Amino acid sequence: MNLPLRILITGASGAIGGALAQEYAGPGVTLFLHGRDLPRLETVARACRERGARVVLATFDVRDLADLRGWVAQLQAEAPLDLVIANAGMNIDIGPDGAGERWEEVEALLETNVRAVLALVDAVLPSMRARSEGQIALVSSLAAWFGLPVTPSYCASKAAIKAYGEALRGWLAPEGVRVSVIMPGYVASPMCHAMPGPKPFLMTPERAARIIRRGLMRNRARIAFPFWLSFGTWWLAVLPAGLSSRIVRWLGYGG
Repeated sequence: MNLPLRILITGASGAIGGALAQEYAGPGVTLFLHGRDLPRLETVARACRERGARVVLATFDVRDLADLRGWVAQLQAEAPLDLVIANAGMNIDIGPDGAGERWEEVEALLETNVRAVLALVDAVLPSMRARSEGQIALVSSLAAWFGLPVTPSYCASKAAIKAYGEALRGWLAPEGVRVSVIMPGYVASPMCHAMPGPKPFLMTPERAARIIRRGLMRNRARIAFPFWLSFGTWWLAVLPAGLSSRIVRWLGYGG
């Protein structure tokens, strides 16, 4: 398997995306980094360039699908993309008083976490399928295993990405296009710290990026971590839903 040299990462101004960009940065590598926080994105770009990478930035809203698809088309017209990491995402919750999610925020979340991801994949697939080569990584979450009462829309969006990625892998593997679903636990970031509830096994973005890169190099179907949290959340999906709901509330994630 050749090392990826042309890598696209959405959400690169976030903790995981920024750490991934720096993890892959090196001589001969071109990074196409998308993010909404331009100062943070420029900081990430400087760090990547210091490692020898060529960096190209984009700051549009991924919910604007015309901009998203146009960007991908422009990049692929220059040369094929080796690795595409769909990492951009957002989170909302029901609020400290349990009032519930606002519909406007739910709509924005679904457009960012689901619709934009599917549009990105649709834009890069023709080129990858035509040359029977390329890799796609979709960032889901361990929250995809069982819905948490405090973040229902977020969990739903990540469950959708998990199922979508698994289906894509089964479809595209015979054609030589590799697809992996990334399922992180708690990774230190402003978005993570804003989420309600406990955050066991919290890890640094840099450690998460190393785990993700190793998993992608091995073409793993699911890159779920950390192990014990992944193991526990997997059981929440396996156990009877009523029992899992009681466990979730006992752990401090009650609505």
